[in-house]
Formats: sequence, structure tokens, C-alpha cells
Amino acid sequence: MSETIAGRIAFSLREVTLDIKQTILEHHPGWIWVKAEMNKLNYYPHSGHCYPEMVEKQDGKVVAQMKANLWKDDYLRINRMFLETLKEPLKDGITILFRAKVTFDPVYGLALGIADIDPSFSLGELEREKRETIEKLRKEGIFDLNKTRLLPLLPQRIAVISVETSKGYADFSKVILQNPWGYRFFLMLFPALLQGDQAAGQIIAQLRRIRTVISHFDVVAIIRGGGGDVGLSCYNNYALSKEIALFPVPVMTGIGHSTNETVAEMVSSMNAITPTELADMLIQRFHNFSVPVKDAGKALAAFAMHLLATRKTELNGQKSLLAASAKHLLSAGKTELFTIKTRLASAAAQKLLLDRKELAHLETRVQLSDPVHVLKRGYSITLFNGKPVTHAAQAGPGDEIETVLHEGRIRSIIK
Repeated sequence: MSETIAGRIAFSLREVTLDIKQTILEHHPGWIWVKAEMNKLNYYPHSGHCYPEMVEKQDGKVVAQMKANLWKDDYLRINRMFLETLKEPLKDGITILFRAKVTFDPVYGLALGIADIDPSFSLGELEREKRETIEKLRKEGIFDLNKTRLLPLLPQRIAVISVETSKGYADFSKVILQNPWGYRFFLMLFPALLQGDQAAGQIIAQLRRIRTVISHFDVVAIIRGGGGDVGLSCYNNYALSKEIALFPVPVMTGIGHSTNETVAEMVSSMNAITPTELADMLIQRFHNFSVPVKDAGKALAAFAMHLLATRKTELNGQKSLLAASAKHLLSAGKTELFTIKTRLASAAAQKLLLDRKELAHLETRVQLSDPVHVLKRGYSITLFNGKPVTHAAQAGPGDEIETVLHEGRIRSIIK
């Protein structure tokens, strides 16, 4: 009850809280359905109870916030329904439609006592966000933009956005780096959360980081292990999908699920159901290149062997022909040489005979020109001082001259 203190009517705190409790009971006497985002589940393993933080956001800002209670038995039942419907447990960061009663306790304050949650609504919310994102991207004309990025013939340099401890990343790396054909790849990890409220922001941050060193990479691969549809909600995020659509090189996704394709996968250049399948797709590009090259190599080798054999046959034919030609030319040369030799010998003998005749003729002429023969014919030679006299003026009166006859000599005095 109220009391007067220093001339003022004052109520005890308990009275105020009980009054609030009564007011709430009058206005919210039963169960109501509430739509809100479960910011944090706040599950306590030792008790099995949950104390969720429920929020409502407008344009990214919190406009309402309230605590809630979810007791162990209800949590186990609801969580089982989520696993059956969404293939994911009840978790942080999802929008839910829940049945609750507004409660107020003088000690613990205002809260929502949750009795039930509709898992199909949460799944529907994901689909709504997905449709809105697709409509925005199509309206902006960028939905298929990343698909137009030229994928290199052999994409070897891969920037990987994943978690280092992710099984999906481990499987992708193993298939890529340990491929039995020896294809060479370069992988660089850019770590980021792959699900939850912070996943989209971290993936965007790493995409922007890769953009600053884009010349070092051929493609980007976003790799995530298996998971249900709720875990994929961040991949329907408009900001993330737009970043992928506008990225300057092809973005590939392997985020580990077989149904309900996300917007991020739709706008990416290439997507696969699992990281392993994505790795196989990359390796297949190398096969598509290497197999024709190997076949061409074999065909070229076969052609070279055929050409070599043909040329060898031709060369052997030319060799035989050359040998026969050389033998024929040698034989003809020998015959011609013998003929020339015979002609030369004949010509030399004839020339020698003619030369001998001419020499004999010359010898005869020389012999006939010998003064002895001239003297025999009655001629004489006059000498003055031992020299032949060819002119009368060579000697004068009183000079002694000598006349040489065929037989004997006569000395005379000129008068």
C-alpha cells in the first residue's frame, strides 16, 4: 500500500511491479503469435533452458528488443521440428514466428514465455528475402554480370574464401593440389565465417580485399561444407550477392548443399553442389585442354614417324640412285679417260713423228749450210786477220789475206 513520506504519496517498488504485472495480464491475458528476429538463442547446456534475445530491425537498426524464455522441454521439441523441416537446428540470426505469453516478474522483469515456434515460417522468410534480392539485382541489370567474366582457359591461381578448419576447404584443397595428373594450382586462403549474422559481412570484406590484388588471381572460390537451408541464409543477402555479381573476375561457389539454390550461387560465374565437385569442375577444364593436346602430340609424333620413314625410304632410294649414277659416271669417265689417253698417245706419237721429220729436215738444212759443203761446191772463204772478208774495203794494198779452199789454204798479198 502507498504511504505518505515527507508530504508525498509514495508506492513501494513491489507495488509498482505488481501493478505493472496486473496491467500486462489485463491487456495480454493469453497466448499471442509474435514475429521477431532471434538475435541470440542463449542456450545454457547445464540446465537445457534458453533465454533468447528477440529484436525487430528497420533499415538495419533495432527498433524493439525484448528478452524471452524457452524452457528445456519446449526447446527440445521445437529444435527437433527445425531439424526435420529446415535440416538445421534453432540458432542465432533467424526470423521466427513464435507463440508466447507476455510475462512480468517483480524480480526478473518483462519477458516473453515462448511455447512454440513455427519452423515453416522461418523457411518462408528465407524465401522472401531470396526473392527480394533477386528482384533488386535484376532491376539493376547486374544479375548475370559475373557470368560474363571471361574464365581463363586454365584457371590456376585461385583465391579461396573459406574457414581454414572447414572440411569443405580441406576436401577442395586435397582434390585440387593432389590431383593424379600433376596439374599445378596456386591456392590462397582468405578466411571468413561461412554462416550466421556475420558471414555475409566477412565474405564481402574478403572479396574487397581480393579486389585490391586481383591481378594475382584468375578466379575466386567461395567454399563451405555441408549444411541445411537456414545456414545458407547469408548467401541470399543482397549486399553479398551484389558484390559477387559486380566482381571483376569469375566467382565460383561450392557451399555444400543439393537443394534450394541461393542467390549468391545464381549470380556466380560457376557453382557446384559441393567443394569436391567444384574442384572436379576446375580439373575437368585442364582435361578438356590437355587431352586434345596429348592427342595432337600423339598425332604429331605419328606423323613425324611416318614422315621420317617416308623420307628415309626416299633417302635410301636417292642413295641407291646416287650410287648407281656415280658408278655409271665413273665407268663413263674411265672410258672417256681411256679414249682421251689413247687419242693423246696417238696425237703425241704423230706429233713426235712430225717433229722428228722436221728436225731431220732442219738437220739436213743445217748440214747443207755447213761451210765444208759450200767449199766442196767450189766456193772459198777469204779471211783478213782471221775474220771473213765480206767487203773489198776491209783490206787494202799490201795487206795479207788468206783464202780457205775445200782442200788447203792460199796466202796472198794485195797489190
